[in-house]
Amino acid sequence: MTTTRQAAPAATSDGAPPARQAQPAEERHATELAFLAAYDDGPRPPGWALTPRAVVTFICGSGGEALELPKGRRSGAGVTTPGDGQAPPSRLVVEAKFVGERALVERCVVTLAGERGLLLVGEPGTAKSMLSELLAAAVCGTSALTVQGTAGTTEDAFRYGWNYALLLAQGPSSQALVASPVLTAMRSGRVARVEEITRCLPEVQDALVSILSDRRVSVPELAGTPDAQVAAAPGFTVIATANLRDRGVSEMSAALKRRFNFETVNPIADPEAEAALVRGQATAVVGRAGAAFRVDDAVLDALVTVFRDLRSGRSAEGWDVERPGTVMSTAEAVQVAASLGVAAAYLPSGDVLDLVPGHLLGVVRKDDPADHSRLLGYWDGPVRRRAEEGSAMWRRLWDLRENLR
Repeated sequence: MTTTRQAAPAATSDGAPPARQAQPAEERHATELAFLAAYDDGPRPPGWALTPRAVVTFICGSGGEALELPKGRRSGAGVTTPGDGQAPPSRLVVEAKFVGERALVERCVVTLAGERGLLLVGEPGTAKSMLSELLAAAVCGTSALTVQGTAGTTEDAFRYGWNYALLLAQGPSSQALVASPVLTAMRSGRVARVEEITRCLPEVQDALVSILSDRRVSVPELAGTPDAQVAAAPGFTVIATANLRDRGVSEMSAALKRRFNFETVNPIADPEAEAALVRGQATAVVGRAGAAFRVDDAVLDALVTVFRDLRSGRSAEGWDVERPGTVMSTAEAVQVAASLGVAAAYLPSGDVLDLVPGHLLGVVRKDDPADHSRLLGYWDGPVRRRAEEGSAMWRRLWDLRENLR
C-alpha cells in the first residue's frame, strides 16, 4: 500500500499565513497587549513590555469594565498591534485568561520584576503552563524561549550547543555557537520558560544554578574573544513549572530551590467558574474542529460536578468519595467536554449524555486499574443518591451504570 505525502499548507491566496491549531499568547492576545502598552504608561522594570500593573490586568482581566485610553494616547503612542500594524483601539474590555487568585498573579509579577526565578508548582492540569506563557508574553512580548524538560534534556538546552558543520570547518566561533532558549533570553533581557523542570536529570537542572546566581554563562571554547562570556541583560529571568505528582522523579537540589520563588497553582475553587471555563475552552476546541458546540449546560454542569467530587474526595453535598489515583483535573474535564461536543456534531446518535460514563472511564483508567472500581463506587454512592432524590439528569446517569463495565 502506498501513501501520498501531502505538502505543507501554503499561504492563502491573499497572502495570509495558513491557519494553525494553536497560537502563542502574544499573537492570540496581540490587540490587548498593544492596548495595555498604550493604556498604562507607568514605571516599568527594565526590559518589560508592560507595567507590572498592566501585566496583572492582562492575565486577570478588567472585571468587565471597558478601559479607555487617555486622550493624549488615543493614537496608541506609536504602539501598533503585531501582524496588522494597526493602532490599538481606544476602548477595550480586557478578558480574564486565568481562573485563580489575583493575589497569586500579583506575587508572580513581583517575583519577575525583581528578576527572581519563578517556579509554578501544582497538580497536573491546573494551568501552570498557561500562566507561565501568559506571564512571559506580557512581560517581554514572547513566550517562545521555552525548554521542555524531559529525561532526555541535556545541559545544552540551558547553555549552548554547536553547529558541528561550522565547528569542523572553522573551529569554535561565535557563528558556530547555537544559543539555547535560556542563553537567548539572557542576551535579550527576556523571560525563559522551563516546562516540567523536575523531569530533567538533576545534573542538567543544576546548569541553572550558576545562571540564576551569577547571571552569566561562560563559553571557554571562545576564550580570548568578546563572546567568551554572556552576561544577562536587564529583565532576564526564568519561569519554571513542576507537577507535584513528579516529586521524586528528579528532585531539585537545595541550591536550585533557593534560586526560585515557589508559587502553588491550586485547582479552581469556584464550581461556576470551573464550569464556565470548561464550557468556553471546549467550545473553542470544537470550533477549531469546524463545528458548533451543542452540549447542554446541564450535561456540562454534571460533568464538572463528577470531576470536582472525585478530585476532592467529597461530594458537593458533603458525602465521602473515594478518590481515584489519577488526577481529575480541569484540563481533563475540558477534553471530555470537547469530545462530547465533537461527537454531538459529527456522530449524532442519541443523547450525548450516554457517552459520559465511557469517557470518564477512559480518564480514570490511566494510572491505576483499581480506579475502575472507585468510579463504580462513586456511581453507587453520590450518583445513586442524587437519582433517588429525583434529579432526572442523575437518574439517567445512574441508568447508564452498565456502560462502566
